[in-house]
Amino acid sequence: MLDKGQLLANLPRLRGARVLIVGDLVLDHYVIGSVGRISPEAPVPVVHVREERHLLGGAGNVARNVVSLGGEAVVVGVCGDDPDGRLMGRLLEDNGVAARTVCDPGRPTIRKTRIVAQNQQVVRVDYEQTHELDQDAEDRIFDALRAEAPACGVVVVSDYGKGLVTARFMDRLHALLAQLPARPKVYVDPKVRNFELYKGVDILTPNTKEAAEGAGLPVEDRTSVLRAGARIFRKLGCANLLITLGPDGMALFESPDSVLHIPTAARKVFDVTGAGDTVIAALALGTAAGFDLAQACAVANIAAGIVVGEVGTAAATLEQVEHNLRAENTIPLERWFGPGD
Repeated sequence: MLDKGQLLANLPRLRGARVLIVGDLVLDHYVIGSVGRISPEAPVPVVHVREERHLLGGAGNVARNVVSLGGEAVVVGVCGDDPDGRLMGRLLEDNGVAARTVCDPGRPTIRKTRIVAQNQQVVRVDYEQTHELDQDAEDRIFDALRAEAPACGVVVVSDYGKGLVTARFMDRLHALLAQLPARPKVYVDPKVRNFELYKGVDILTPNTKEAAEGAGLPVEDRTSVLRAGARIFRKLGCANLLITLGPDGMALFESPDSVLHIPTAARKVFDVTGAGDTVIAALALGTAAGFDLAQACAVANIAAGIVVGEVGTAAATLEQVEHNLRAENTIPLERWFGPGD
């Protein structure tokens, strides 16, 4: 069991801690309305639109969550030379994120348009090109990383599989960070098809579906979580692994056969969009503020429980986390052992 009083006393340390995020920047576009009839043109619902929103998604949402929790975020990524790219820049500025964006005229800014009615997503429309960055764009990304990494204790790689994170990118990132006097930790929010690229990172944060696909094993209960986690550990040689278990909380692998289970903090679940961004943002910020992994995971668990209770891509605030933490009687932890792989 974690010491609740100590964690509450440590929360102010999140303010001003600095996290560097590199990855795929996404513009989240929400078209929100209601459905009252089926179209006479095709068997599809007709959505009467009452509201539109544009929010930061992908790596931008990780940065937004860091700032919302009181930290300082620097994000490095690629935008197109288009209206969505300019809107992305304004959103980053409005959310207090320091941005080092590279403009690539050869690819559009990634946009995901979600049409939502009665709190349910009806359809999603993606605008994107996912080919690898050209050499010039990648070099400019690394110019920004070289300038920002020395002042950050944690680098988050937010991989949405849109072409930025490649084997060459990860090799260059490890080489760059290894040259620094104090090497930042590398945390990765993974894309399954890129699992092989994450060897040697400090922590990986897959959900159960991603863990199952990455391990090549079903993940259905405690035993299968342990087996899948142990296999990923041995496959990638990561220092730690955090599998998010949805309604069952989180499993923090400190080694292939020693796991801390943290029960969920969610009270209600409306939308899991962006919950993974919240988890890795809080985890990275906690680490940058000097929390141990168990404390950082507890904060991440509470923050994720807040955002899944909102519709759309949300961000938890430090005040909300403190309020919810005070409402908890205890912060239970259970240690799981074996059977491993």
